[in-house]
Amino acid sequence: MTENPLAKTPIVMTIAGSDSGGGAGIAADLKTFAAFGVHGTCAITSVTAQNTRGVLETFDLAPGAVASQIEAVCSDMKIEWAKTGMLASAEIVKEVAKQVKKHGLSLVIDPVIAAEAGGDLLRKEALSVLIEELLPLCKVTTPNASEAGILAGIPVKTFEDAKLAARKIADLGVEAVIVTGGHLDASDLIYEPASDTFTRISGTFVSGGTHGSGCTYSAAMTACLAREDSLETSAKKAKDFVVQAIQRSMPVGRGVGPVNPLGKTLEDKERYLALEDVKEAVLILADSPEFAKLIPELGCNIGMAIPGARNYEDVAAVEGGIVRYRGRTKPVGCVDFGVSRHVAGVILAAFREKPEIRAAINLKYSEEILAACRDLGLGISSFDRVKEPERARTMDWGSSETIKEYGGVPGVIYDEGGVGKEPMVRLLGTGASELAKLAVELSRKIE
Repeated sequence: MTENPLAKTPIVMTIAGSDSGGGAGIAADLKTFAAFGVHGTCAITSVTAQNTRGVLETFDLAPGAVASQIEAVCSDMKIEWAKTGMLASAEIVKEVAKQVKKHGLSLVIDPVIAAEAGGDLLRKEALSVLIEELLPLCKVTTPNASEAGILAGIPVKTFEDAKLAARKIADLGVEAVIVTGGHLDASDLIYEPASDTFTRISGTFVSGGTHGSGCTYSAAMTACLAREDSLETSAKKAKDFVVQAIQRSMPVGRGVGPVNPLGKTLEDKERYLALEDVKEAVLILADSPEFAKLIPELGCNIGMAIPGARNYEDVAAVEGGIVRYRGRTKPVGCVDFGVSRHVAGVILAAFREKPEIRAAINLKYSEEILAACRDLGLGISSFDRVKEPERARTMDWGSSETIKEYGGVPGVIYDEGGVGKEPMVRLLGTGASELAKLAVELSRKIE
């Protein structure tokens, strides 16, 4: 009998509120679980009417409804690790504590007190119940500086304050405390009372939306612990994950943008697709006996950017380029990212103007090639290297100037060279393999 690979996949649970804006709570948790390759389950505690500007209204579920969700999942699946988020009322906190004990759950507590975008999510009378009945049951709690201050009963404004607060929270029975640094200096503090040790995980602030960052961090911690990573390793992975989720956040509303837990996963997919498309393009060029005559003396390259490309590291091309060898087309190295600033400069300039244009190839210059481009109906424009400012990157500057003067992105950008600079023709398109086919078609029109 074939073993089911899913049988080894950790199954985790989030016990939290929903966010109708899709940025925090259950929504952030499940996306984070998926990104870490664990199966996520949930028990919804409250339904919030929420967006990027704040929480408008909350509707708490009955404690029995919360208990029924937990019971349904735990009676059918092997849940070892769970996390809590918004618990709202004293009655819900008490019921969750009861279920944690009943099912022997290893618990990560994100002590959600207020939403990042604004609005209270934990009633004052529920706070004392959380401290007295739930915190003593948890393996790890992940408060931010403000939450740590509330739990410890002291203001937390410095890293030394965070240490004192962590000790006080640990005295409540918590096995490990992580004070996250988003409201301090971006560094996280781990305190393990069993060994009385502090570990600092340094960080730097990055730009991007932070709505849902606390939920995402605690969900990442839960997933890593379920995968049997150590506490410190889990904390480092969770921090790195939140940083990239903030960097890839999207401005979906008018307020605090939500983090994007699946941003890196989707970007990795696009990087794979770009690599494969450039590899296919290289095969198309290499299989064409005619294409070699279009290769410049200095060689050519073909590249493709991922959607949302930020710099040349986001552009896949051929390392060392493509050369003419014994009358045939020969790629010098492998296809990889960040290996060609020349073709990347052209692509990024076009991409900024028209995001669907993500590929380019450079060919040798001749009037015959330009005439063939016109026959194929390609828009053509050029730039003059003599006008290039000092310290400018030729391809960035030249392509940008051409696009500006053309009033859009042409299908062909060329220049007639300069002192020590070979003239060049560059084709632009939406994909590398399609562009390679166009280049081959062009080569067949040249004598």
